Amino acid sequence: MIVFPAIDLKDGEAVRLLKGEMDTATVFNSNPAAQAKEFEDAGFEFLHMVDLNGAFEGRPVNRVAVENIVKTVSMPTQLGGGIRDIKTIEQWLDAGVTRVILGTVAVKNPELVMEACKKFPGKIVVGIDARGGMVATEGWAETSDLKATDLARKFEDVGVSAIVYTDIDRDGLLQGCNVESTANLARAISIPVIASGGVASVEDIKQLKLVEDAGIEGVICGRSIYDGRIDAKEALSIASGAIATR
Repeated sequence: MIVFPAIDLKDGEAVRLLKGEMDTATVFNSNPAAQAKEFEDAGFEFLHMVDLNGAFEGRPVNRVAVENIVKTVSMPTQLGGGIRDIKTIEQWLDAGVTRVILGTVAVKNPELVMEACKKFPGKIVVGIDARGGMVATEGWAETSDLKATDLARKFEDVGVSAIVYTDIDRDGLLQGCNVESTANLARAISIPVIASGGVASVEDIKQLKLVEDAGIEGVICGRSIYDGRIDAKEALSIASGAIATR
């Protein structure tokens, strides 16, 4: 199981939000590339990034910060936020991002996801952000009437590499990951699922590790890493199976 440290970018800085609200941003590092290097030096092997401004504006905004991160670290990266067309996907991949995450466009134009999977095999991740089990879009500003599981099933057998499943109600609150709903989604589909939202401690990683066989590829950790609640070495040992979870 992969532990993905998260860098959420707002106005060129690494921040964390509470429940996706832009006016709740806490700046954790004004130099995101340096933060990414810290994560790599700590032993993390895959970086998760979100262009928060881009998610709200529907276009790439933090391009310079992302490019600096990609140049600074050698580990693979995945990026979401404001990626709504094939041209933008191509631009990010050309810039060195390993995988792109499609969220709002997956709801509003699922055919584009399918086209992208054919054009960029192994490079497309779908981000499903849910509030009360229903899919949210436009940087979480809107909630649809579509169930998360129904959206995920649309992308079976089209080549999606993974699904990042975020429980918005817990995001940034350190109340614990919604392990049950994440595992239920993973069992409902054949696409690997990455858990996100509310991860508060290594206990959450242990609980996810116990249901890894449901189809959980990894877990994204943000605020809990920044404020020291999660120790990198311990988290990575649990995720790799080096530390028993039972």
